[in-house]
Amino acid sequence: MISKSTEEESKYVRTKLIEFNASQLPDDIKNRYEEINLNIKDENNQIIGGVLSVLCWNWLEVDILWIDQTQRHQGHGSKLLMEIERIAREKECTFIKLNTFSFQAPNFYKKHGYQVIAIIDNAPKGHKHYYLMKELV
Repeated sequence: MISKSTEEESKYVRTKLIEFNASQLPDDIKNRYEEINLNIKDENNQIIGGVLSVLCWNWLEVDILWIDQTQRHQGHGSKLLMEIERIAREKECTFIKLNTFSFQAPNFYKKHGYQVIAIIDNAPKGHKHYYLMKELV
């Protein structure tokens, strides 16, 4: 019988997968999980950009990097990306991975040394979905 999960049931499934995954990993990384979120503010203390990321096992995954439309092309995105890379190296991550769309910033990431590892065409319709990574060691 298949049914829609409650929040509690979803947590149970997630916990069971996390337990299994941890049983397959070396002790030094099995419990490594940390959210690392940064932002940039202007002179009025308003957020003009930010990065949301997760350190998991031996890598860091950038979930979101956003710069306000009026603040783009001023180096804010590069500063955030370089800082997240510095933190990832400090925490001994071996690579960073992220995804972006053709209407977002694939060339920005390529400029910073990220390599395309996969592209899904027509996702979303009429665009491409890029998956990129950067080796840190």
